[in-house]
Amino acid sequence: MNLLSMSAKRLPFAQSRKKHLRSIDMRAAIVCAVVTHAPYGVTARGEPVDAFTLTNGRGTLVRVLTYGGVINEISVPDRKGSLGNIVLSLPDLKAYEGHANFSSLLGRYANRIADGGFTLNGVRYNLPSNAQGISSHGGPGGFSTKVWHAAPIRNGVALSYESADGENGYPGKLSVTVEYTLTDALKIRYTARTDKPTVVNLSHHVYFNLAGSETILGESLQVFADRYTVFDARRIPTGEMAPVAGTELDFRQPALIRDFNLDHNFVLNGPAHLAARLSDPGSGRRLEIRTTEPGIQVFTGRKAGVALETQHFPNSPNQPEFPSTELRPGQLFQSETQYRFSVF
Repeated sequence: MNLLSMSAKRLPFAQSRKKHLRSIDMRAAIVCAVVTHAPYGVTARGEPVDAFTLTNGRGTLVRVLTYGGVINEISVPDRKGSLGNIVLSLPDLKAYEGHANFSSLLGRYANRIADGGFTLNGVRYNLPSNAQGISSHGGPGGFSTKVWHAAPIRNGVALSYESADGENGYPGKLSVTVEYTLTDALKIRYTARTDKPTVVNLSHHVYFNLAGSETILGESLQVFADRYTVFDARRIPTGEMAPVAGTELDFRQPALIRDFNLDHNFVLNGPAHLAARLSDPGSGRRLEIRTTEPGIQVFTGRKAGVALETQHFPNSPNQPEFPSTELRPGQLFQSETQYRFSVF
């Protein structure tokens, strides 16, 4: 697999993950998926939306909407072989239109950018922001609200969208493709190109609930991170990366998800490795996440589900010591996250 073509600040991270990405693919067994699609609805703007369903021979079903790249369903067996949907879903398209970023793609910039925008190559770019000067998940009308062009591919579907130069204040025409494939694991691969220097941080906000119950508080979480990015009262990183040891954020060993509102970015220990593990003792279902990204945002604001968003760090354009999110013309942005389901 090719590396990300990035600025000099990002190259060391990209180089270190090349062999790890290969090793992920080498471990994959040859499992094929059947891909079907059907109409799902029509948006308030009159745009038709389709649902693509991916099924493999291991009893896994994944349903992806062309609206916002929403993952509408992931059904996997429990230890008794009974199928159950392990992601939070809304009843219809109208409901998704009313809940931006719900189990959807995030972009152009996942998570937060502070100070009302950023400066790149000496040019200031202002972003739509709240009263605190914070732009979240790419701003209003972000990638979660777009109807993406879809094309079936082997074992999955490729969604593509072209974000115009200046959309939500971001420079450059950004051409994005997101591939969802299902073999022995669900893989989401992101690629993007730009015609002007810009910043990019793509992720997915799917909510998991392995038990399919009303709460995730009985589920066990493990995050393979020794540090987290410290934030201020606005939840904006200060630039400090502090140890999780001795804090409520120490999930280096499996621990129950407590009634504590997690909305934190963890600094993963290495590239393209095991990032997080979510387990449900009742059903026996387990989810393991691997990623090429340097961080993972754990969000339990909805106690019915947990979002595990693999990404670069929040506010990186304003924190030069963080891994760079800059993308230049002629470079190719690439990122991959894998979701592997099993029972124990």
